[in-house]
Formats: sequence, structure tokens, C-alpha cells
Amino acid sequence: MTRVTAGSGGSILKKENQCETFAFHLNLLLEVEEMKKYPFTKLVIEKSLTKKEYKETLQLLEILHERYEEDIANGLINHSNLMIYFAGMLCYKLPIDEALEALNQQGLYPKLTNQLHRLHHK
Repeated sequence: MTRVTAGSGGSILKKENQCETFAFHLNLLLEVEEMKKYPFTKLVIEKSLTKKEYKETLQLLEILHERYEEDIANGLINHSNLMIYFAGMLCYKLPIDEALEALNQQGLYPKLTNQLHRLHHK
């Protein structure tokens, strides 16, 4: 790690170098075999979502899941309105198809994400 010596004998770490090292370590972790079990989490990291954007995405999924379950309970078979809502409200950093695939592979809301994936490819 590069250190810059201050005039008073102290040292100040270069933030730029710290950020580069952190980014390198994060990229190494993303390549670990275990990350294949968490494709949505990996996508969130790769697309640099903030904590707020991540929480909003999870809230969106919870809302859509509840609506999907209500629709099924009420006998509705057309769920295209859910896909429209998902596409419109999903964080702009997440590509729709990649997000649906990753959510499904990670096992998050599988019935909902399967349905949304089918609707997206109609």
C-alpha cells in the first residue's frame, strides 16, 4: 500500500490506492465458486447498486409477490400488469432479463420470477 508522508512525520493513506485494492478484492470474491449460488447478489454488486436501490428492489419484489398471490387467489390468469409494473419500477441499473434470470436462479420468489420471465419473452 502506498503511503504519503506528511510534513509532521505522520502518514496518510492514499484513498485512490485503497479503492483500487478494495475493488480488486471484491472482484476476486465475485469469482469464488460460492458466488454461483447467489447470482442476484452478484448482479447487484456488479451493477453497483446502492443499499437504498437494493432495498427498493427487494420491496418491489415483495409488493409484486403479494399482488401475484392475490391475483392467483382471485382466479386471474393474465399477469401482464405485474410485468409492466416490474419493468417500470426496477432499478435502472439492472437489466430486466438479467435480473429475472438471476432472481430465479437464486430462488428468490420463484413462482413470480418464472411468470415475469415468461411474460417478458412473449
